[in-house]
Amino acid sequence: MPRLSIVIPALNASETLGVVLASLAEAAAAGLDHELILADGGSVDGTAALARAQGATLLVVPPSRGGQLAAGAAVARGEWLLFLHADTRLEPGWATIASRFIALPANRERAAVFRFALDDASAAARRLERLVAWRTRALGLPYGDQGLLIARAFYERLGGFKLQPLMEDVDLVRRIGRHRIALLEARAITSAARYRRGGWLSRSARNLACLALYYLGLPPRLIRRLYA
Repeated sequence: MPRLSIVIPALNASETLGVVLASLAEAAAAGLDHELILADGGSVDGTAALARAQGATLLVVPPSRGGQLAAGAAVARGEWLLFLHADTRLEPGWATIASRFIALPANRERAAVFRFALDDASAAARRLERLVAWRTRALGLPYGDQGLLIARAFYERLGGFKLQPLMEDVDLVRRIGRHRIALLEARAITSAARYRRGGWLSRSARNLACLALYYLGLPPRLIRRLYA
């Protein structure tokens, strides 16, 4: 089985990172030779200590999600890359499912994402999950909180992540192309804290507005002001 490099960008993510790293521990049991790389944007909480405790390679780079992801990929030694957000844990069974995808030679020219889920029991969370499922299937537009599993050689041929503070996920999946993106059966469970804090409707509307502005050509550094 080829080696897998798991790259996580983080910034003051100690509240969620521990659970995320714990969910990755099953990789060894599934026979996945892997490494953990945490690209930290200058955290001042316990993020770095959590990463070191799990044996991750720690990079300290300027805070920019695209730049952090690119920096992690640059030092990765695996033939395959798994990009994952610091507030997104993978459900049990993910490693076996990912291994099957990696094992198929045809998938060296494809990428895979996980099914989107939120750690919230509300009806609003279920509605948002259904909306994301539709967006992924119909538009071929998964976001970074669904993870991204991709062969390193394919990633490099596409040009990798651009050094931008957000929308780096949309930019890359558009270059991959909707017909080369597979949806894996396992879920990526993301923290719903941002939605609970900002309001389900207003947060969703803000995300949609950011996407629309990006498609209209507004620079990501300006869109970031609305996203925050």
